[in-house]
Amino acid sequence: MKTKMFVHDRVEWFSGWRDARRDVLAGMVGTFALIPEVIAFSFVAGVDPEVGLFASFIIGLVIAFAGGRPAMISGAAGSVALVAAALVASHGVQYLLAATVLCGVIQVVFGLLRLDVLMRFVSRSVRTGFVNALAILIFSAQVPQMIGVTWHTYALIAAGLGIIYLVPRVFTAIPSPLICILVLTAFTVAQPMPVATVADLGRLPDSLPHFLLPEVPVSFETLSIVAPYALAMAMVGLLESMMTASVVDDLTDTTSSKARECTGLGLANLAAGFFGGIAGCGMIGQTVGNVRFGGRGRLSTLTAGVFLLVLMVLLRPWVSQVPVAALVAIMIMVSVETFSWSSLRDVARHPKVSSLVMVATVLVTVFTHNLALGVTVGVLLSGVFFAFKVMRLMDVQSRLDEAGITRTYRVRGQVFFASADALAESFDLRDEALHVRIDLTEAHLWDITAVSALEGAVAKMRRSGRSVEVIGLNAASAVLVDKLGPSIQSR
Repeated sequence: MKTKMFVHDRVEWFSGWRDARRDVLAGMVGTFALIPEVIAFSFVAGVDPEVGLFASFIIGLVIAFAGGRPAMISGAAGSVALVAAALVASHGVQYLLAATVLCGVIQVVFGLLRLDVLMRFVSRSVRTGFVNALAILIFSAQVPQMIGVTWHTYALIAAGLGIIYLVPRVFTAIPSPLICILVLTAFTVAQPMPVATVADLGRLPDSLPHFLLPEVPVSFETLSIVAPYALAMAMVGLLESMMTASVVDDLTDTTSSKARECTGLGLANLAAGFFGGIAGCGMIGQTVGNVRFGGRGRLSTLTAGVFLLVLMVLLRPWVSQVPVAALVAIMIMVSVETFSWSSLRDVARHPKVSSLVMVATVLVTVFTHNLALGVTVGVLLSGVFFAFKVMRLMDVQSRLDEAGITRTYRVRGQVFFASADALAESFDLRDEALHVRIDLTEAHLWDITAVSALEGAVAKMRRSGRSVEVIGLNAASAVLVDKLGPSIQSR
């Protein structure tokens, strides 16, 4: 097993020189896509940009080795920043670092317990809604950079989009977004114009990150302060990372270890907290951009993290001159590529319930900017609609024998909390038959509500002087009845 794992990881890292070159270039594109969002999310969280940038470097470095989904880019994400903002505002950055460390511990435990199986409750409709909502949010995040600007910005964005979409038709050795950044930066340096640059987005780091311990009191009071935020950050981060991993699985027709991804993210956030960074998770926009431009292995993930530090520290003077318009053009392309355009056609073709779940997920996520809330609403709606559908499949038929003495009720389908009342209402308590037989051969009892409903109906009929016989219980239902409703089988 260990040998297999080693060979598999080696292939993920070194599948050939051509793939390595492709991964490095795609990872570099992902780095440039990281910069504006990480800086913007840092402001959302109420911390200096270097806190988010250092976190993205540390997270990218650790998860490249420990994560379960090759080619996935992780960093300081907006969903986690939204949760962290209230803690920073009320208690400061040091408490945020402590919460980040605890967040990492929670995620490691989550992965070790293999609780990633909970992702199986996320339907395809919810995943599609999640992707579409993120595409809309990615685009909307670029709008502020296009308001109150001169015509030069619009011209550069248009030129950038032209380069991104037209260059691949004649040249594919270097990803077109990277060419877009180089060309537009060279042009604005040679021909100065009134446009925003990366330097205008916030203070960039001028040194390497270093190990530090959060300067907070080690006490139960501190734990009570940071624990709720740490738990929220952990859950939001896990949800977004696993959803992003599922998207990459679909894009690359491969599978990944979600449990390992959970553990890897936890280790990455632990490291980020000890190096002065905010917690992070998978970033779908940057990940999709990485995959679209050829990133397939762990090398692309490592490149995105390492190149970010190189750009921010060693090449800081040059990076600061990159026009924001070039980054906006890249993110517009990413949003267009991320959106599932076929889902618009599928709204009319797919069952109405599935379409409603997808649309609800999109609307809740977009209007609240809360990815976890959007997915939670989608999962709840999927569960309710599924329960309603299964409930309607239950059927009860009754037949009175020729002598008019025995009434037989034949139950078909699944009996659980949603269909239990319907089962109870199917029995005629005023029937004059002296003997009642309830045949459950084609039914299954799932929970205490089902057993209670059956037990209540049986008790009422027996109190009215009739004998009741329950037959056909399958093994699982019989165990449940013996445990929760032993009076059902008594005579």
